[in-house]
Amino acid sequence: MDIHRLIDEVIAREGGYSDHPADRGGATNWGITHAVARANGYAGDMRALPRATAVAIYRRLYWDQPGYAFVAETAPSVAAELFDTAVNMGVGTATGFLQRALNALNRNQRDYPDLTLDRAIGARTLSALRAFRALRGKSGEAVLLKAIEAMQGERYIALAESRPANEAFLYGWLANRIG
Repeated sequence: MDIHRLIDEVIAREGGYSDHPADRGGATNWGITHAVARANGYAGDMRALPRATAVAIYRRLYWDQPGYAFVAETAPSVAAELFDTAVNMGVGTATGFLQRALNALNRNQRDYPDLTLDRAIGARTLSALRAFRALRGKSGEAVLLKAIEAMQGERYIALAESRPANEAFLYGWLANRIG
């Protein structure tokens, strides 16, 4: 799993500076919002946010801190999806999708115990993922990925339904973030 490639792909999708009036995140650059940049020590103009600063933020907030590198040891494609989903929806949401999917796929706890939906990668989540992957193999990883993407797609549609201004982003979210 190459986190540098994943970050490069996110930055390519997100593009450079943007301040779309319908985007609640306000001014962004490289996909990093004004609030996230400030919370991570950047005090300059968002138009001038260095790419290297964005890369460091992506690595720390959306890969290292949530523990997605540990997920990558067992299910690399799932880790890549969690990273991308976390960038767009938040770490807790992405990790929650994984936990919900693992619970739904454990055949009423015959394969491994249900997880508490704490939205954090910990020993129990990693153990359930390893048990699932050992039982279902590579094709199981693909099914788990589909389950996560299904929840992500449903959330995008719900966001557009609940706030019509989000319809400006729905097509791009579905085209660039799902599948």
